[in-house]
Amino acid sequence: METVFAKTKEKMEKCLTALERDYAAVRAGRANPAVLDKVMVDYYGVPTPINQMAAVSVPEARLLVIQPWDASTLREIEKAINTADIGINPQNDGKVIRLTFPQLTEEHRKTLQKDISKRGEEAKVAIRNVRRDAMDDIKKLKKDNEITEDEQKDAEKKLQDITDDYVKQVESITKKKEEEVLSI
Repeated sequence: METVFAKTKEKMEKCLTALERDYAAVRAGRANPAVLDKVMVDYYGVPTPINQMAAVSVPEARLLVIQPWDASTLREIEKAINTADIGINPQNDGKVIRLTFPQLTEEHRKTLQKDISKRGEEAKVAIRNVRRDAMDDIKKLKKDNEITEDEQKDAEKKLQDITDDYVKQVESITKKKEEEVLSI
């Protein structure tokens, strides 16, 4: 029975981690190196993340500087950023690439807030799907006469409490990110 709860918590924790990673990549007006996480550069025929090819720094609140370790890759990095469509045009000065994050418009903030809210709801659905799978496991244990009906009811209540806790965490993370976007 405890293995069911342990697996459930582990899967729900992964849902939270995925949500936080998604939120880190949301371009919220401030320079954030996480926006480059999904950008892959063709480096001698191998798709390579930018952070493995260059130093990425944030010298100012709305500026990201990418300094490649191999200067010959500058053009490839610039091309990868352009094709990744992150909404920022890179400026190449021959030594580094600068990404200047524009000030967000009110309309764009509202769009971002809706996107953040949608991702939060998707995370809640994922957590509820984990709960459903765990409920099925508990029902199977009852069907196989490995637990009593009272133990099943107790397990289902504990499972619901765990689910409620993770849903509250998702709501908290989502609210924090929405406030961050709206306060910029």
